[in-house]
Amino acid sequence: MSGVQQVLLSNARWKRWEPIVWVLPVVVLSLFPSQAFLMNQIAVMALFAVSLDLILGYTGIMSLGHAAFFGLGAFSAALFAKFVAPDPLLGLVVALVLSGLVGALCSLTVMRGTELTIVMVTLGVSLVFLEIANNMTWLTGGADGLQGVVVGPVLGLFSFGIDGMTAAYYSLAVLLVFFLLVRRLVNSPFGVGLKAIRDNRLRASAIGIFPESRIIVVYTISAAIAGVAGAVLAQCMSFASLDIFAFDRSADVLLMVVIGGVGWLYGGIIGAVVFSSMHQVLSDLTPEYWMFWLGIFLVALMRVGRDRFIRPWTLFRRHGHE
Repeated sequence: MSGVQQVLLSNARWKRWEPIVWVLPVVVLSLFPSQAFLMNQIAVMALFAVSLDLILGYTGIMSLGHAAFFGLGAFSAALFAKFVAPDPLLGLVVALVLSGLVGALCSLTVMRGTELTIVMVTLGVSLVFLEIANNMTWLTGGADGLQGVVVGPVLGLFSFGIDGMTAAYYSLAVLLVFFLLVRRLVNSPFGVGLKAIRDNRLRASAIGIFPESRIIVVYTISAAIAGVAGAVLAQCMSFASLDIFAFDRSADVLLMVVIGGVGWLYGGIIGAVVFSSMHQVLSDLTPEYWMFWLGIFLVALMRVGRDRFIRPWTLFRRHGHE
């Protein structure tokens, strides 16, 4: 077995602390069922953050328009539940396929150009989707959103109730499944090729890696996962609104990835926990000024340094960097 294969196998193995990460939310839900809604939001945004980190942290493609796929997945699942079938798992498949197909088309727009060009192009794509959804009021509901969405029980057994428990466990389960898939992807030879493209695209081409084809594949996968995250949100809320396409969504998920750590899958999850929790607490304490305190935190995080600001992250990344 080569040295590269040994490193990949080592990275793919579960670390001793990882099961705790996935058991902890279940424990929290058992002890504090009133936090089910917050847990659901964290799980959805964590999956969204993981999808962005796949292209940002592992491929080096900056995007300010990832909300386009998030919103597409949300409306796809909501429309499917309203007009075709209420089964949530079928809705996830529809959202995954449609978002992936659109992501494959949009991947052609990030092949060439500087980082600034790519940022502006991805932002433009998101704005185009927002305007299309806003004008197709007969389908999306326009500014009022898509209402009257009824989602059936998960596996025909677990209904979405007002307590939010089914939604929380459902979103956590979907997060775990796709996290494992992405984890396997980044710790494969394909993932090594993505990191080579991120570090130096010209050098990657020189050693026989084809950046264009890999970018198309990874961008498609990233868009599909973002669509699944949006679908889960729409199914749990039984509603889809235009603000899902908004720039705020793309900016928020980018902040989550930065807070948790770019190029580390658990960074997206940690960023979602920190951002969503701070939003919840600060908006309760100071509804008008919560963004001010969040800004102070971000400035301190960037100036002091993430590793020195929160030491446990350093330990986790040292023993289990993806």
